Amino acid sequence: SLLQEFADIAMNYPPPSHNLLQQNPIMINLTTSDDPEHISKQIDYMQSDKPFVVTHFIFECGKKLDANSLTICTAASLFHKFFSATSTADYDPYLIAGTCLYLAGKVEDNHLKLRDVINIVCSVLHRSLEPLPLGDQYWNTRDAIVQAELLVLRMCQFGVKFPHPHKFLLHYLKSLRDWMSGDVWSRYPIARTSWALLQDLYHDPHVLDTDPSVTALACIQLALETFGIQVPFVGSEGGEGDTWYKVIQEKATKEKLWEVMTRSMEVYNKEVELLDSITV
Repeated sequence: SLLQEFADIAMNYPPPSHNLLQQNPIMINLTTSDDPEHISKQIDYMQSDKPFVVTHFIFECGKKLDANSLTICTAASLFHKFFSATSTADYDPYLIAGTCLYLAGKVEDNHLKLRDVINIVCSVLHRSLEPLPLGDQYWNTRDAIVQAELLVLRMCQFGVKFPHPHKFLLHYLKSLRDWMSGDVWSRYPIARTSWALLQDLYHDPHVLDTDPSVTALACIQLALETFGIQVPFVGSEGGEGDTWYKVIQEKATKEKLWEVMTRSMEVYNKEVELLDSITV
């Protein structure tokens, strides 16, 4: 399909190299590498049960399971939705995270074997341990995830499909690629950076509160501003004429985009605050 073709094009760019993104190596490595071993730093997740940290755990496990992007985003969305109705003090957040990954694989038709999920979750939480043998601990963990799956479904009121912005992002990037000069498009990894920013935004529990089309535009706008690129033949912010995103989506405004962009940048601030201290 056109979307799959363009997704492949987007992900074949070299990793982002701008200073803004270099300041955040853990997140960008997780979201832009096709190789699960491309995770440059290891997090000791047992030191924290904060939702942001556990969401990062979902991303790392998802990459190691070779789950596709939408599956990982659905898992993160399920996790956020579950804990919007309760507290991490009431349930083991890492058990719920593993359960959300397993359930997301079913939702997105990207089936993840339960044994693989258990082994990856345990190995990321306890990096020095071997995969669980088929003993009591394995079967207890398996039973816990199966029971937790029903709990997640009930807590989410069986609403497990989410309006992800990815399809909008790919359509808008296709339009932008045809709009801009080939030299600029090939020189700067706009597509790959926009995709990485969108994936990382799922660390924010409010990622799906905004219209998905606006979220997609905000990620592209942040990528353009990161590289200092001005879209040709349209007005600029505060200038005459419509901005490029207004041409594409009439309901997009500077204020709406800035709200999403602010939350996106806050994700990277939280990385420094919450992840660096437990990185080994």
